[in-house]
Amino acid sequence: MGALIFYTFIYFIGYFSAHGFNTLMNRRLFNRRWAGLTGVCMVAILHAYRILNSTPPSGHDGNIMYDALGYYVVFPVGVITAVLLYLNWKDKNDSSSS
Repeated sequence: MGALIFYTFIYFIGYFSAHGFNTLMNRRLFNRRWAGLTGVCMVAILHAYRILNSTPPSGHDGNIMYDALGYYVVFPVGVITAVLLYLNWKDKNDSSSS
């Protein structure tokens, strides 16, 4: 659960950074949602690299690294991506119905 909160925080940093940059430039250069997801993906790649290149804790087999990778990286990024795809689908349906 903590990893999901961490990646959500990273998403909002990217989201509001893109919003601030768009406001500063006085036009829409970046899509805020996709900018937030890009930040999440960059942090997830670094996090996965760190997990895979560290030594496993003593008393655990090598398979624990892939379990940690799935639980702490793949799951939160998958949830955030699914929510963004749902919101984009919902916006597309709302704009086409009106």
